[in-house]
Amino acid sequence: MKIKIPYPVIVEGKYDKIKLGSIIDANIITSDGFGIFNSEEKQEMIRKLAKSGKVIILTDPDGAGLVIRNFFRGILESENIINLYVPCIKGKERRKNAASAEGYLGVEGVDADVLRELFKPFEEKTPKGREVTKADLYADGLLGADGSSQRRKELLKKMGLPVNLSSGAMLEAINALYGYERYKELL
Repeated sequence: MKIKIPYPVIVEGKYDKIKLGSIIDANIITSDGFGIFNSEEKQEMIRKLAKSGKVIILTDPDGAGLVIRNFFRGILESENIINLYVPCIKGKERRKNAASAEGYLGVEGVDADVLRELFKPFEEKTPKGREVTKADLYADGLLGADGSSQRRKELLKKMGLPVNLSSGAMLEAINALYGYERYKELL
């Protein structure tokens, strides 16, 4: 059973996201490694998420992970950051031919039980309100209709979100930032 986490979780890459996606139910966002440094839109989305509550940052326990974590400390308010740390475990991920330069497992290589324990203190205990679904987007003319792409862009702009978000990323952002009722108001 997945652990429901009420906060967005920021990880370095897609394999970290895949690993966590099998353990927790949360809005998981990738920094795309150092790609976050040049992505103003992603930085702005993460700032908005942090302003609406807290964000969890989980990077690899190596030098690159520390640089990325420090970058977030520079663009986010410290009271909105929850730093989680994977233990320094020597080894290499299965999909890689060699260990990292420092020889530690990244988030994707850490045992699922270790990750569950990291997230347990943040498990959501109370049920959340209704979430926006793809069916809602379809019913509201934001998916699968003539001009739906333009309507999505207009809504995203109104919400202060990047206008080039995919419909899936849009859903995640709306549910993390606004919820169903506020979405309907903004629509």
